Amino acid sequence: MAPGLDRFNAADPAEARALLLACATVPRWAEEVVRGRPYATVADAVAAARAAADPWTDEEVDAALARHPRIGERPEGEAADAEHSRREQAGVAGMHEDLARRLAEGNRAYEERFGHVFLIRAAGRGPEEILAALDERLTHDRATERRTAAEQLREIAVLRLQGELS
Repeated sequence: MAPGLDRFNAADPAEARALLLACATVPRWAEEVVRGRPYATVADAVAAARAAADPWTDEEVDAALARHPRIGERPEGEAADAEHSRREQAGVAGMHEDLARRLAEGNRAYEERFGHVFLIRAAGRGPEEILAALDERLTHDRATERRTAAEQLREIAVLRLQGELS
């Protein structure tokens, strides 16, 4: 078994919930995954987390989006969710000034159009790829973008959990 999975399975419920809430601030999701313990493998825990996150309610998505930093703005602090964001956004750290300006403008346009931060799984993506996705998603209608943002949130939460447990 993976050491992270061993710790997660053995943790008291509050500690296990805190680990999950650092992956996504969706209390119902965290509680459901905690109740499913113990997991035999990381893959089992990830599958349970994915299932618990599909679907998330609009309220759950709104609450989680409200806590996410803008892409390109690295959060400060020592909290686990801030550390996740800093690691995930490593690909946009130190980007060229023109790209940073375009990303900031795109973030503003997205927030004006949809009322929340632009969310994308940034891990493993460079600034050009993120900007292309942002430009494409600005063409979405509200319902399509709502589904896309929720899927990105699920993907981020599950990838974060997988990293914590592996």
